[in-house]
Amino acid sequence: MTDFNTPISRYHTYCTQWDFAADRFGEADVLPFSISDMDLAVPPAIMSALTARLSHPVLGYSRWQHADYLEAIVHWYDKQFACPIKPEWIAYSPSVMYSLSKLIELLSGTADGICLFTPAYNAFFDVIRQNRRQLLTSELKRSGGRYHIDWQDFECQAMRASIILLCNPHNPVGRCWTPHEITRILDIAQKHQCWVISDDIHMDITFTQNTFPLLKAQHPHHEKLVVLSSVSKTFNLPALTGSYALIPDPQLHQKFVTLTRYRDFVNSPAILNVIATIVAYRECDDWLAALRGHLQQNLAFVASFLATFLPEITLVQPDGCYFAWLDCQRLTVSDAVLQHYLVQAGKVGIMSGSHYGRGGEHFLRLNCACSRAKLEDGLHRLHKAVSALNNARQGDHHE
Repeated sequence: MTDFNTPISRYHTYCTQWDFAADRFGEADVLPFSISDMDLAVPPAIMSALTARLSHPVLGYSRWQHADYLEAIVHWYDKQFACPIKPEWIAYSPSVMYSLSKLIELLSGTADGICLFTPAYNAFFDVIRQNRRQLLTSELKRSGGRYHIDWQDFECQAMRASIILLCNPHNPVGRCWTPHEITRILDIAQKHQCWVISDDIHMDITFTQNTFPLLKAQHPHHEKLVVLSSVSKTFNLPALTGSYALIPDPQLHQKFVTLTRYRDFVNSPAILNVIATIVAYRECDDWLAALRGHLQQNLAFVASFLATFLPEITLVQPDGCYFAWLDCQRLTVSDAVLQHYLVQAGKVGIMSGSHYGRGGEHFLRLNCACSRAKLEDGLHRLHKAVSALNNARQGDHHE
């Protein structure tokens, strides 16, 4: 039985979330629920394989162009998503965001438009702006407790775009795009001759429905699609560095591999990532099923806690990702003021939704990939912060 509830201290491991919390929240003594990694142990099968490799005293250059690595990825897409892919589509990269940056460079020109849905992962804004492309956003609309695409607005933005950038499941709101939505997005992309790049790094963390990868759609626009992913989120391995791109277009695939190998010189892989990818995709199905169950229970606990103690905050139920996207609009307070009370009164670090662009204002993104004990502590700290905020407002009113 996999144990996800025994707390693991990450202090003094050069951990971004814990050791460097002050960089994000201005204070070191907060309980952090911020960056997108898990306070959970790596699957035992992966740890065993990594330990065995590290027992060998030579850590020289390695390769990713071999059957063990390529077929493990093909196997995973077939087994998890019933999505046939070809080994020759796969290209190694040090990270999903590196791949995205290089594809923006290869597929668009300076000042070209790149369209995405907001609220969105904040690094998307950075990579678009730093590549000197035009950021085009279509804000997701919420109705019936779920987020939906504003199709008219989206097509208006797509008309001006060279690339449509998806996130599936969508970080931070947790939507998994349905086959119908994917097909409609691809129809619009084909109509306006846009490339579509999908960041599917959270693809395995789903609850109500499986991720539907772009490449499963078998759409006529097939060769203008790229999927980016990695084992780093699902199996908590971002420190190993490594990802892959699925690029069906042979010319683009060759350009990408040439750029990574002969210009940027990042094509020699991190061997521990290669090993971890093979083991994760061949041996860790049961661990993943247990993880999904744990995350679902944590999200249910968040919903129950809020309903009982903080009814003015509501959880937007996600299809996927391990975030609780919390609607704080009924607190009727600015994001800056709420962050002040979270950090100073609650001593808790939760990401402000304002980081994620239009539609993220007055929301919080709480990382639930942790032990129940940490989550419960964090929610009590959230409650303490809101109580302090309300008490301060009552005091101001009485004055």
